[in-house]
Amino acid sequence: MTSTNIAGSFKLMKSLNRTLILNIIRKDGPISRAEIAKIAKLTPPTVTNIVHELLEAQLVKESEMGVSTGGRKPILLTINAESFYVIGLDVGIHKIRAVAADLNAVIKNEQVVTIQKGIGKEELIQLLIKQVNEMMQNTNLSKDKIIGIGVGMHGVVDSKEGVALYAPNFGLKNIPIKDRLEEVFQLPVKVENDAKVLALGEKWFGYGINIQNMVCLNVGIGIGAGIIIDDKLFNGKNGIAGEIGHTAIDLNGPKCSCGNYGCLQALSSGDAIREHMLKEINLGRKTKVVELVQGELEMIEGKIIHEAAILGDELAREVLTKSGRYLGVGIANLINVMNPDLVVISGGVSKAGHYILDPIKEVVADRVLNEEAKKTNVLQSKLGDHGTAIGAITLVLADLFIPEFLNE
Repeated sequence: MTSTNIAGSFKLMKSLNRTLILNIIRKDGPISRAEIAKIAKLTPPTVTNIVHELLEAQLVKESEMGVSTGGRKPILLTINAESFYVIGLDVGIHKIRAVAADLNAVIKNEQVVTIQKGIGKEELIQLLIKQVNEMMQNTNLSKDKIIGIGVGMHGVVDSKEGVALYAPNFGLKNIPIKDRLEEVFQLPVKVENDAKVLALGEKWFGYGINIQNMVCLNVGIGIGAGIIIDDKLFNGKNGIAGEIGHTAIDLNGPKCSCGNYGCLQALSSGDAIREHMLKEINLGRKTKVVELVQGELEMIEGKIIHEAAILGDELAREVLTKSGRYLGVGIANLINVMNPDLVVISGGVSKAGHYILDPIKEVVADRVLNEEAKKTNVLQSKLGDHGTAIGAITLVLADLFIPEFLNE
């Protein structure tokens, strides 16, 4: 090994150890230097030196004194959460949600802007730039206090290049989000599919903490899934892992936006729920939904159907139950194939709560093979409307805290 390679190896090891220690403090803090050394399997002097660097960089701070085991009380370390910030962008189909959060993903500011119909590629990029600029100004953040920008984007994303390959609801292809934002802000930018960042956010800050294998479904206008295997986001060979919305549930079902028939998305998404309700109304079924929209049927959406269900409307409950049962079939298939520890449901449709979750759980209990797997937890997201934005933030935090990301 040449002297250059040796120097490079030592530099990498130092970076890996630094990130390893930082992540231990994040997960287990307040924690002493001695405990860090035990967990990290590093020598106390190595830990002391790296902690000194982290203190100087203001990434960690000393907090209260720990319990003595015979000598002096140890000084405990925690993440200095408000020393730096991350900006997260949730680029949905109708709106962009921008947030600024600290290193614990605590949101300090947020803003939501509507995306105009027919938006072009350059217009979208300029809108993203504008949201970041406004978030920095409104939160009074200088650039040296921001460690990066994360973007959760609907559609197919090349996460390595940071390019939105196809945003179907915008009809746009090959949007160079990473390059353009990095050019303007001179900050690291991470871009990933919205369902995948949802899974990351839920893994780090929701119900997925300490869960190694989980699936997070984003059920809204479309349906996608983020898959976590062995604590890592699974992308698949071509980056399309998790496109559960385009798995066939009923070969004789309605046509999907992808061109196939009977996809889960065509049967159970927010649009599918709306179409099912309109079909039943046109067949003469009575429902409180018509009253709630004052006869303007084009105003019907999932939120209204849920409201009618709460009011006891039989048809609204029937429509939501049917959607939940189809989702249950898709989730049962996932459990039989992957056997995850946890399934989390997020997105607009998940807001229907038990009207969706109860039929999902019934179908899972019927269709999953193993008795223990039948008990797989299926939960409504803990992060709610902020799930994708927090997930986008997590993309950046993962680079800071997880050693494996340094090897990608």
